[in-house]
Parts: sequence; C-alpha cells; structure tokens
Amino acid sequence: MKDLHQVSVTVNGTVHEVSVESRRTLADMLRHDLGYTGTHLGCEHGICGACTVLVDGSPVRACLVFGVQTDGRSVRTVEGLAARGGELSDLQRAFSRHHALQCGFCTPGFLMLAEAFLAEYPEPSEQEVRELVASNLCRCTGYQGIVEAIKETADERARG
Repeated sequence: MKDLHQVSVTVNGTVHEVSVESRRTLADMLRHDLGYTGTHLGCEHGICGACTVLVDGSPVRACLVFGVQTDGRSVRTVEGLAARGGELSDLQRAFSRHHALQCGFCTPGFLMLAEAFLAEYPEPSEQEVRELVASNLCRCTGYQGIVEAIKETADERARG
C-alpha cells in the first residue's frame, strides 16, 4: 500500500489538489501528476539545476524537494513565465535574442534561477550574473549568451 498524502499546492496561480506519495519529488509531482513538463530532470542529484523552480519566490532544485513539502505553498515553473496569452516574458525573449539556448534542456532551470535572482538583485553587475549562472550546468550553448540575456533583462527592467 502506498503512503499517500493530500497536497494543496498553487502552481503558476492555479490551485491543485493532488494525492502524492511521501517520497515523490516535487519534480516528479509537477511533471507526472500535474502535467508541468517544462521542469526537466537532468542529474536528479541537485547538481545540474535543470529542475529549478520557484517555491514561494525562492529557487529550489525540484529533484531535492518532496512534493508533500509544497503543501499550502506557491510554486512557479517555466510555464508560468509567459503571459496567459502565450506571449513570452522579457527574460524569455532576451534568451531568444542572445541565442542563450541550444538544445533547451537546461533553459527552464536557468530562466527560473534568473527570474528569482532579478527579483532580489534588480541591477546586478556582469560578475554577479556570471557567479549566478555558474550554479547551473549547460552542456551545449556555453554561458556567454545566458549572461548577456540576463544582464540585458536587468538593464531593461531598471530603465522601466
């Protein structure tokens, strides 16, 4: 018999009631139980950052958090960045302009990490952005375009 718990979690503004096993990760709950497949699993050890989502505004590695830990909390995934009509966010558009993605596997994690970072540090230096992106792994693109996209977004937001 599975050890199921009832969880009420708000994902991208929508409240979900879900029965989840105690040991099921947030990443698996998001992907398999709720259909938010933008959260990618790379290493499943918290090293690569591909599964980064925001829980109550703070970035977390969804492979290291249990779904039951999000009961009563708010989760934001990469699907929550775009506007309701599907228009990309300023950060997503900057990633596209600067070719800050190639295969796209790591991109959701970088986007969510950057979104939380820019909320806390709205006018970062290039060095601060470089230190930020060093926490996630990209195997295809390299980091220059990612740094440029995040820095451009910060600069545009600062100008209003």
